[in-house]
Amino acid sequence: MKKGVLDILKGKFLVSGDAPKNWRFLLFISLLAIFMISSSHQADLKVKRISNLNEEVRALRSEFFANRRNVQQLKMESTLTLRVEGRGLRTSENPPQKIVVKSNK
Repeated sequence: MKKGVLDILKGKFLVSGDAPKNWRFLLFISLLAIFMISSSHQADLKVKRISNLNEEVRALRSEFFANRRNVQQLKMESTLTLRVEGRGLRTSENPPQKIVVKSNK
């Protein structure tokens, strides 16, 4: 057992008679390790991108609600009255009436 561990540490398995078989296996293991590292890196990049997109969605949603609130306030009658008062316009004291046009056809 001790001799086997020392042979591995010294690298005798790389120069012995069946070394080509060992080299092919080491190359295969190295390629798998490179593929695994690359795959892990790509997954991390995707997670980071998803996080950034979620933050952007939250910011845009917040901006949307703020703009919607502002538009609702601008549509209110009291706000409109204050804005057009400077132009000499005021609200009518008589309610509007419906005009019906009859066709001669």
